[in-house]
Amino acid sequence: MSSDRRKEIVRHLTEEHLNRLLTETDEEKVSQRLTFVKRLYKGATLEDAADDVGRSASTGSRWVRRWNKGGLGLLTPNFGGGRPPKLDETEQAQLLEQLRDDQPWTSQEIQYLLNEEFDVKYHPVYLGKFLKKLGLSRSIPRTKRPSRPDDAEEIVDERVGDALDNDDTDEPHNKRDGDTEEGWVVDDDICTDGGTVLGFFDATHPQPFDNSQRLWYVDDPHLERPLVKIFEPAVGFYALNGESVVSFPEDQTKERICECLKRIREQNPTQRILLVLDNHFSHTCEYTRKRAHQLGIDFIFLPTASPDLNPIEQVWKSLKWVASPMIVESAEEFRALVTDLFDQLTNRMSFAQSWINEFLDSRLQYLS
Repeated sequence: MSSDRRKEIVRHLTEEHLNRLLTETDEEKVSQRLTFVKRLYKGATLEDAADDVGRSASTGSRWVRRWNKGGLGLLTPNFGGGRPPKLDETEQAQLLEQLRDDQPWTSQEIQYLLNEEFDVKYHPVYLGKFLKKLGLSRSIPRTKRPSRPDDAEEIVDERVGDALDNDDTDEPHNKRDGDTEEGWVVDDDICTDGGTVLGFFDATHPQPFDNSQRLWYVDDPHLERPLVKIFEPAVGFYALNGESVVSFPEDQTKERICECLKRIREQNPTQRILLVLDNHFSHTCEYTRKRAHQLGIDFIFLPTASPDLNPIEQVWKSLKWVASPMIVESAEEFRALVTDLFDQLTNRMSFAQSWINEFLDSRLQYLS
């Protein structure tokens, strides 16, 4: 574009009127545009006038078109509140109610709903921002199993309270109606008067070929891995206020699970231990419950089909994600890797923070 090109400008206002407006305004955007028009009145080229107010020639062309078409009204709209929202408060409330009734939604489904019901369309980039402002969250939905009780959180809260209060009673916490009477005695060498440790217990099967993390590639995305497979599970204890432990038993039979419980006791030798765990048969059977009592370990069983209420699930998820791109050459090396990662991750309380807030907030004094 030639630097000496003049742009025809419609004189909607006199130069004297422009000067008065410039004196009265304290809005920088308005001042820039009025100065730009005044420079064109004086005979400056479009490029020079735009450059004088720190704008490009293309912006100057757009301003000229607005001024010539509608004068001050189009050139200097109300900058105070920006564009009015496409949906007013009432319409936003209606939208939120419809989204709540039929959740969850994909972005495409919400866009279609906006088009059909409200005759508006959002740019895909802005749609997410708008929905977050509306109070929506975006996450992978958990499958809710039919066997999960509707009051699962209330059940956990009650069981945590019962377990913490049970410390002062003589009745074994793990004992149930119908259990045999013999054997419900804490071993002589077990000490439980040093306070209470609370933690989360669960097993998983991490493998050295889980590819859950996306990586950058120039060519074919693949990893060269030795064919290593781990058959035994990893059984973990994620302690809030004690020593976390990970074991690799041969299987999840009750005998092997009790060996894992013994390791937890060895690493936490002076306190009563509360263990939050699921309803796997090797956990709930009398053999395991009795052996746990003998070790000074009391169980807090989660409601059926409620793995989301066990924070160690998030530890396993993070561990698998971190380990997925790493290369190992043997099962022994992979177990060492899992142990190291488990130790690092269980030093963080962030995995259990929401659980603590919901179930322990008023009971923290019970823990050592």
